[in-house]
Amino acid sequence: MMSFKRSVMINLVCLVVMAQLGNADDDVVTPSANRAGEGARQEVDFNFGWKFTKAPVSGGESIEFDDGHWQDVRLPHDWSIESGYTQENTSGATGYLPGGEGWYRKHFSTPTLADGQSANTQVLFDGVYNHSEVWINGHSLGKRPSGYAPFHHNLTPYLTTDGVDNVIAVYVDRTRYIDTRWYAGSGIYRNVKLIVTGQVHTPIWSTTIKTVDVESDQAKLIVESTVKNDVAQAYSLNILTSIQDSSGQMVSSSHTQLRVEANTKKAFQQDISLPKPQLWDIDSPSLYSAKIEIFNGKQLLDSTETRFGVRTLKNDPNLGFFLNGKNLKIKGVNLHHDAGLVGSAVPKGVWKRRLTQLKQAGVNAIRTGHHAASNEFLDLCDEMGFLVQEESFDEWDNPKDKRRNFSQKGPVDYITEGYSNDFAEWAERDLKAMLMRDKNHPSIFQWNIGNEIEWSYPNYFLSTGYLKNNKLVSPMSEPPIITPQQSKALFDSIVTTGPKLADTAAKLAGWVRDIDLTRPVIANLVTPSVSHYTGFTDVLDVVGYSYRSGLYEYSHHHYPDKMIMGTENFAQWREWKAVLDKPYIPGIFIWTGIDYLGEAEKQWPRKGAPTGMLDFSGYTKPAYHMMKTLWSDQPHIYITSKEMAKSVYRLEGDRVVEKKKGQWEKARWGWRQVNEHWNYPVDELVMVEVYTNLEAVELFQNGESLGIQSLSENEDRVLKWAVPYQVGELVAKSAVAESPLSYSVRTALHPVAVSLTVDKQTLSADNYDVAHITAQLVDSNGVAVKDQDRTFAFSVDEKLRTLGVDNGSERNIQAHQSNVITSHKGRALLIVQGKASTGIADITVASDNLEGGTIKLALTH
Repeated sequence: MMSFKRSVMINLVCLVVMAQLGNADDDVVTPSANRAGEGARQEVDFNFGWKFTKAPVSGGESIEFDDGHWQDVRLPHDWSIESGYTQENTSGATGYLPGGEGWYRKHFSTPTLADGQSANTQVLFDGVYNHSEVWINGHSLGKRPSGYAPFHHNLTPYLTTDGVDNVIAVYVDRTRYIDTRWYAGSGIYRNVKLIVTGQVHTPIWSTTIKTVDVESDQAKLIVESTVKNDVAQAYSLNILTSIQDSSGQMVSSSHTQLRVEANTKKAFQQDISLPKPQLWDIDSPSLYSAKIEIFNGKQLLDSTETRFGVRTLKNDPNLGFFLNGKNLKIKGVNLHHDAGLVGSAVPKGVWKRRLTQLKQAGVNAIRTGHHAASNEFLDLCDEMGFLVQEESFDEWDNPKDKRRNFSQKGPVDYITEGYSNDFAEWAERDLKAMLMRDKNHPSIFQWNIGNEIEWSYPNYFLSTGYLKNNKLVSPMSEPPIITPQQSKALFDSIVTTGPKLADTAAKLAGWVRDIDLTRPVIANLVTPSVSHYTGFTDVLDVVGYSYRSGLYEYSHHHYPDKMIMGTENFAQWREWKAVLDKPYIPGIFIWTGIDYLGEAEKQWPRKGAPTGMLDFSGYTKPAYHMMKTLWSDQPHIYITSKEMAKSVYRLEGDRVVEKKKGQWEKARWGWRQVNEHWNYPVDELVMVEVYTNLEAVELFQNGESLGIQSLSENEDRVLKWAVPYQVGELVAKSAVAESPLSYSVRTALHPVAVSLTVDKQTLSADNYDVAHITAQLVDSNGVAVKDQDRTFAFSVDEKLRTLGVDNGSERNIQAHQSNVITSHKGRALLIVQGKASTGIADITVASDNLEGGTIKLALTH
C-alpha cells in the first residue's frame, strides 16, 4: 500500500503541474478523469450493424447500393467456419473449409466530439483475411493483401456533413483458398474500432513506453510519443503524462511544453521516475497505464492511455534466459489463431478458457505460429502472465507448397498463391504495423521474423549434411554426418538465382530494430546446420531450432556465442529432458498447445492436426497431463489405458517393456493413442499408464494393490502396469508420505442421462461474454460414459446467442452452426454468448431415450 507521505507528495506535484497548464487568468485545469462528459477522444466499438454477402458483387462500394437483402452480421466474423466442411473447392491444408469472395457494408452517422472540436475520424482494423479493400462513401482508401497485419484509414475527408448516412464497404478476396498451410478463416475476423479525435491528437500507435534502470526502489521510464496538428494554426501545448497502477491510482507524472506548427507533427520524450515498481512477471503480471493528455490552455484536446509493464529481459548463450534477473526455463507452446468451432473469429472469453487450462499445466510462454496475433489475444497474455514470441511470416521471397506442406516444387497455381507474392512490396509495412501496434505489450519478449524459411531456398536444404544423392540418409534430429566446413563447401557450390535468404533476413531484422531495440530478434530454423554459417544467424539475437534438439550440443560447441533454443518441439519427455540437461538451452515451444484446423493433408474427413495438449473443444488430452507432470510444481496423477495387444508395450516376464526398445526417445508428433475410460472385456490384459510428478505411485484395482512404481525406475517417466481387467474402480495413489493425492477411473455402465456443466454461472449481458457448456453421457451412478456416443440436441434461451457446437474430435465435420451434435467420448461442447438482455436464461439438452439436462445462466449488466 502507498504510504501517506508518498501519496501527499504525488498529489502536490500534480497540483503544481495542473496549475502550470492553466492560463494566468483561468481556473486551474484538472485531470480529464475528473471531468466526465468531455469527449476529447472516443474509441468507438465498430463491430455491430454490418451487412454481409458471400458473393461477387458489382458496385458494392457505392453509397447508393441496396444492401437490404444482405445478411446481418456482427464482427468479428469468419464466413469459412460458418459455411461448413466440404471437399468442393477446399483442401486439407486449410481444414476443408471454403474461401471465396465476401462483401461487408455498414451505415453510420458522422461522429462528433462532445466539446465541439472538429472531429478527425479513423477506422482501425485489427485484421481482415485477406486481400481486402476498404471504401468510404465510394472512395477507395486502399488495399491490404495480408490477412494478419493491422491497419487503419483516415475517413475524415470523405464523411458527410449534411446528415446523410455514411457507408463503409469492405471487399475480401479469398479466392486463393489454399493460400496458407493452415486454416486462416475468411472475412473481418478481428475487432474494428473508430478512433475519433480532435484535429490536434496523438496518432494511432505513436506512443512507446520503455523501462530502463529497473531497481527495487525505482524504475526509470522513457515515454516517447507524437502530437499531430491537422489545422492551419500553430499551437503551444502542455502535455501531462500520468502513470497509473492497476487499481487506477496515479503513482507518477511528468509535464512537457511543446510547440507544434500548423499541419505538422512533432515527437516528444519524457523521462519519468516510477517509485517501487511492481514488476510484470509470469506469476504476478502487474500492469501500469500511461495517460497522455494534451492541453491548449485549460482545454483538453486529446487523451490516450497506453498499458505497459515493467520487467527486464536477459539472454545468455551459456546460462539461458532471465526474467527480472531470475533464470527462467521457457515452457512454451505454439498456437495457431483458430479456436475450433468459432474458427478464427475468437471471442476473448474462448481464449481465456483455453489459456487458463494451459497455465494450469505450467505453460508460461506462447509462440504465435506463424503470424501476428490479435491485439485482444496479446492483452490476455499481458493480463495472465504469458511470455509471447510474436511471429511475423511463414513465407518470404519464395513460396511453400501448401498441398504437400513442404518446399514448393514446380509452378504455383492461382489458388495456392500465398504471401510470397506480396512479400517484396508489403513486408516492411506489415512487419512494422505489427511492431508499432504491439511494442508496449510486456508479454512480448521476442520478435520472430520467420518460420522454417530455409525450406524455400534450395541450397539450404541440399547442404544440410543429411543427404546423399539428394536423399535423406540420416535423421535431421541428430548431428549432421559431415562437418560445417564440408557443408559450407557444398552450399557454396550450389548456384541459385533470386534473392538470398541471408540478405532478406538482414532487412527484416533491421526493420525490427528500427522500431524496437529492447527485445531480441529470433527465427525458427529448420536447417540450422546450414544457417549458422550462411549469414542467416548473424542477424539473429537468438536462434530457434525446429525439431532439432539433437543438435543442441553440436551447435553450442561450434557456435558458443549464439543463444539457441527450441521453437518447435515434440510434446515428449525427451524434449524437456534436453532442456534440463543443458543450462544453455533456455526452453522450448512444443507443437502444439491446442489442436488446430488445417494441415490435414489428404485425410478427409480429418479437419485438422490433433497434435495439441488440448483438443479442438479445449478439453485436455493425455499429452496435457504428461506435460503437466513435467512443467507444473503442483502434484499431479493421471491414468490412461490401452489393450495390451494394441499398446506400445509387451510383457517380458513380469516386466513391462517397450515392443521396440528406446521408442520413447524417438521423435513423434502428438501423443500415442490411449484411452481415458475403464471399460474393457473382463480378464483382458490392459496396459495401464500413469503420468505423475510424484516419485512413487501405488495402483489399486477394486481395493487390491497391484504394486508400487517409481519414476526413478522408469526412464520414460511413465509408470506402467499390466492389469487383467475387472469391472470396478482403478485408483492410483501417491506412495509418497507427504502427499495424499490420488486419481481414479471407474467402469461406466449403460448411459441413462446427459449431464450438463458450465464454466461460469453468470454472464455479462454485453454481447461479448461467453459460457462453455459441456454435455456428457453418464450412467446410473453418475459416472461419465466415455466409450459410447449419442446425438445431443440443445435448446438455448433467446437471451443467448449460440456460437456453435463441437465434440473435440479431429474427424468431426458436422456443422458447427447448429444446436445438434453427435458426441465424441460421450461428450460435446456448446458455446453461447450473452446478448443485451438481463435475466435468467435456460439451456437444455436432449438425447433419444435418455434423461436430459438443464442449466440456468444469470445475465447481468
